[in-house]
Amino acid sequence: MNKQVFFWILRLLVGGLFVFSGLIKVNDPVGTAIKLEEYFDVFSNDIAPFFYALKPFALPLSVFLVVSEVVLGIMLLFGVRLKQTVWALAIMILFFTFLTFYSAYFNKVTDCGCFGDAIKLTPWESFFKDIVLLILISFLFYFRKDLSTKNPNWASYSVVISLLLSLGMAVYAIENLPFIDFRAYKIGVNIPVNMQPSAPMVYTYVMKKGEEVVYLDQYPTDEGYEFVEMTLNNPEALPKISDFAAWNPTGDQAEYLFQGNKVILLSSNLSKMSIENLDQLTRLFTALEKAPVDLVFMAAATQEEIDAIIAKYGWKIQGLQADATVVKTIMRANPGIMILKDGVVVQKYHHNNTPEALEVLELF
Repeated sequence: MNKQVFFWILRLLVGGLFVFSGLIKVNDPVGTAIKLEEYFDVFSNDIAPFFYALKPFALPLSVFLVVSEVVLGIMLLFGVRLKQTVWALAIMILFFTFLTFYSAYFNKVTDCGCFGDAIKLTPWESFFKDIVLLILISFLFYFRKDLSTKNPNWASYSVVISLLLSLGMAVYAIENLPFIDFRAYKIGVNIPVNMQPSAPMVYTYVMKKGEEVVYLDQYPTDEGYEFVEMTLNNPEALPKISDFAAWNPTGDQAEYLFQGNKVILLSSNLSKMSIENLDQLTRLFTALEKAPVDLVFMAAATQEEIDAIIAKYGWKIQGLQADATVVKTIMRANPGIMILKDGVVVQKYHHNNTPEALEVLELF
């Protein structure tokens, strides 16, 4: 095989994967920022405290990383500044390989977000994927002086266009919501249904009877068996949603949320909640006070903090507590609105796109 053909195949594989991965994450840079914050928390405890200081910069770092993936992938595919591109890709894949190895080996940040929420990989799958990429990029790096430096003028223009488009898409997704929602709470999802197994769970029970290890379909009632472990035979039947919860001092309120029409304002962090559109939210809540809908403020905070916000803005709305991770998964805005009808996600809004009352009522 001609050497340049071999290099082109490598460039196609590596560049294509970087563009694919980058575009998925450009769709949701806030999600990548959440993953970076998780890594910074872990590293600040396990390696050095200074990583905690990077958390406020998670979002701009996220945008830089996801846009870089797209642009570097395009540069590799189109043959633009190949030597510099291979250097940059080598540094990036070493960084990603370290993150995925740390996640897998130490069981920290168990979802690296390599392909956002579109394709879920286990930590070890993510690590081995990066090892394969590292090997491929190592070939390109070793033979970087042999790579063809000829490329048409349009290739350079394509890189500039890809930079502007991917950066614009990232900013738009931050200021609005992801173009495509791959998460468990996307529009159309029936939350209570997805909280249930899709089929009866089937287990195998590993037991010891004396020195013999036996595998049983049911837990034995006979004496003489010693439990070793139980394994799930049909993990595909596991609930798609396992962490949804909402509560107040009187107890769990999930069933209340799944009944009737609900307009839910969500905040994952009250101290970081944007206030620039709260006047529009207040007008919406006021207009819906006598409508056949329940208004709810669901936040990752204490009940006292939630009630204080409600009183401050004069909202006639019920306050519920929630887990921050769940709220971040549901909504990539702080605050944002989710519309539920009998537990089904009907619509979601970034606070920058707060709807009018009539628009909300038309959804029910």
